[in-house]
Amino acid sequence: KNAPVTPAFTASAELAADLQRALVDITALSLVGKQVHWNVVGPNFRDLHLNLDEVVDIAREGSDELAERMRAINAYPDGRPAVAEQPSVPEAPEAGVITADAVDYIVSAINAVTTTLREIHGAVDEADPSSSGILEDYTQRLEQQSWFLSAQNYSA
Repeated sequence: KNAPVTPAFTASAELAADLQRALVDITALSLVGKQVHWNVVGPNFRDLHLNLDEVVDIAREGSDELAERMRAINAYPDGRPAVAEQPSVPEAPEAGVITADAVDYIVSAINAVTTTLREIHGAVDEADPSSSGILEDYTQRLEQQSWFLSAQNYSA
């Protein structure tokens, strides 16, 4: 009598696994982004410190949007710490990190996430174009941040 109504569309196991993979990576990006944000030092500190918060905000929005999409299509997102220990994102520096190295690190972390989003995009798009739109949005936003950040270490 009070049972929840089943969604009109239910994710396949493969679709749920692909979205979970994206969720783990984008959640990891928010964590490592804050780690670097707290520990960055050196030239151009303030600009990089603030830019890292932009990356973290995008990642946090993305993780929430992915998790909520998973629930909307009857899949269960898993954001527990043990699960999040399996991302594609490289391990963050533990302590102080000079700005140029922080830029290189966060760009590599962003690129790891966008690589995952691009790798799963085709299968997700085939299974559920509505979910693939989320991947496209966050790929675009994160690639833009990668470009903004990497330009800081450019030398002719």
